[in-house]
Amino acid sequence: MRSVVRFGLIFLCVFLLASLAIAQTPPPIQVPGQLPPTASAPLTLDDAHRIALQNHPRIQAAQSAAAAAGEITTQARSAYYPNVYGNLTGAEADNGSRIAAGALNNPIIFNRFAAGVSVEQLVTDFGRTHNLVASARLEALAAQADVNFSRADVLLAVDRAFYGALRAQAVLTVAEQTVKQRETVAEQINALAKNQIKSGLDVSFANVNLAQARMLLVQAQNDFQSSQSILSEALGASTRQIYLLVDPQTVPPALPALDDAVSQANLYRPEIAAQRLEVDSAQHFATAERDLLLPTISLAATAGDIPVRQAPLPETFSAAGFNVHIPIFNGNLYTSRRAEADDRARVAQSVLTDVQIKIARDVRLAWLSANTAFQNLALTEQFLDEATKALDLAQGRYDIGLGNIVELSQAQLNQTQAAIAEASAKYDYATRVAELAYQEGVLH
Repeated sequence: MRSVVRFGLIFLCVFLLASLAIAQTPPPIQVPGQLPPTASAPLTLDDAHRIALQNHPRIQAAQSAAAAAGEITTQARSAYYPNVYGNLTGAEADNGSRIAAGALNNPIIFNRFAAGVSVEQLVTDFGRTHNLVASARLEALAAQADVNFSRADVLLAVDRAFYGALRAQAVLTVAEQTVKQRETVAEQINALAKNQIKSGLDVSFANVNLAQARMLLVQAQNDFQSSQSILSEALGASTRQIYLLVDPQTVPPALPALDDAVSQANLYRPEIAAQRLEVDSAQHFATAERDLLLPTISLAATAGDIPVRQAPLPETFSAAGFNVHIPIFNGNLYTSRRAEADDRARVAQSVLTDVQIKIARDVRLAWLSANTAFQNLALTEQFLDEATKALDLAQGRYDIGLGNIVELSQAQLNQTQAAIAEASAKYDYATRVAELAYQEGVLH
């Protein structure tokens, strides 16, 4: 008897401890039919932005391209500084050897070993290097503007994916509620049919409505899973994650005036900024190509020691001089290069005009879409209210025998469509506002 009591007490203690552990560790919320979550930490929109900016390979590639463009500026600027290099030279020849062919310099060869340092310094090329440096610097700034474009593009993808996932989650909730409601109605009608209060036609309609609701649920579950995959890709994740999204619960800002939005885009869109820099860079490069026709003046100096030498050679050597390079004729090479650069500068200007026209169009289209989505906020709310009232009336009429199953089925369908539209409207508007901010160039 004592052993039975002892066993009972041990079992009761184990059960209480297990219950306490379960109560303290609630299971993660899981949508019916979805895979187990691999990431359970709540994710806000700001967190999503931060993760994407840190991890997305497109931003990393743009940053590397901008860094490479910055190095080109350093390369062009190097012409301002002297070139210093060392020389080690040794030679041994037969007595009386002379270079008889293949050279215009002094043909005498002396046995020697010498070491020295040479310095070359550009004095002026009449602005060519200056314009090359300016062109490269503007190209680097354009590459940095491309980084801003990549950031905006990634953030827009994140906003679309984030709000799309919230929308899919809201639609999934509606679908689950619809299935529960129609299961209840189907059970009631089946019970009434068994008591011969309702006909088999009513049962068939109820079952059809329930089947439609279950199909809606399956599609909503698939859309939810797809939205999580899209969000994972937008955040730069290599594998699919399941995110517990935190609804911003904020009312998106009011829309700006259309003309103000277009002006804003013309000022802040990174594509326009980058193309303006491309135009300036092309113009500086065209000027640099024109300067090829001007002389180039440079200085050169060398000095060293000859520890091993023949008698005619001194112990040390040094020399300095200057050189003026004057282009006279090269088959119109420089003239053609200048003409090519001028044409490319005009191309860049035309591309800038085309980009401005297209962006103005995109801003107008985005503004119209956002305005339509804003109007839908109130309309879908009204739609849901009316559809819910109609369903309540249809259900009441059907319960007292004044309505038929067709009327009730149509009311259920309308209420489901209204609930989905109302659940989607807020996130659709937030997405359209994000798209308009992107088109204005203020999403960063």
